[in-house]
Amino acid sequence: MHVTDLDNGAEVLAGDDHVTMPIAGLGVVPLLIEVAAGFESGALDPLEIVDRSATDLVTSAGVWRNLRAPALPLVDLAVLAATAGDPMAVNALLARVGDDRVNERVDSLGLTNTALLDRFRDERGPDDAPHLAVGTTRELAGLFSALVNSAAVDVPVSAQVSEWLSLNHDLSLVAASTGLDPFAHDHDAHGLLFINKTGRERGVRAEAGVLAGPRAGIAYAMIVCFDDLSITHRLRAHDAFRVLGLELMEYTH
Repeated sequence: MHVTDLDNGAEVLAGDDHVTMPIAGLGVVPLLIEVAAGFESGALDPLEIVDRSATDLVTSAGVWRNLRAPALPLVDLAVLAATAGDPMAVNALLARVGDDRVNERVDSLGLTNTALLDRFRDERGPDDAPHLAVGTTRELAGLFSALVNSAAVDVPVSAQVSEWLSLNHDLSLVAASTGLDPFAHDHDAHGLLFINKTGRERGVRAEAGVLAGPRAGIAYAMIVCFDDLSITHRLRAHDAFRVLGLELMEYTH
């Protein structure tokens, strides 16, 4: 884990934050940054229509596979990727942008131990990358700090990606301790600012984000890898995130 104070950059909490670990869908954030940069520069048209039939079907999760709309604009796919971690939306964006541009963006952001390795798949074979993405908590917390401080590419890109991530519906890990509404937390009545992205695959839970309250603001990241042998094993991993969430709420609120 890694926790950084947004105001002074001080390290609040850290543990094994240099270790590269699988992060599942959390690795989509650099893709969203590249998409937002493409919209700003004009290299991508936000209203360009992408047909679902051109994207490999992922049946394990997602919203788009259950919608009647057979095609959506790029900007809506970015919203689906940020809010629901939609696998087919992510795959469509990645196919449109290209692995090379995402990797170049990762390098330009100074992320040396974070990478988006592959697209979402129902099953990973021996010739596929073992994980969707990998990263370290130090780099991921730094990336979210850069987003809210308007330092990820530039102000418009940082603001756009932060806006997308503020709509994320997965508040079941660290954010479970905030009491925020999963479907409407971008304007909290009690002054909490929160953006996050989670990653989930078997034996992996990962989350990074920003939490700011009346007392302080922090950027955080946490990754837990575990043997998913039973519900109890999984709940222990989830409890670790909720304990961190309580600590962060005490620090910020």
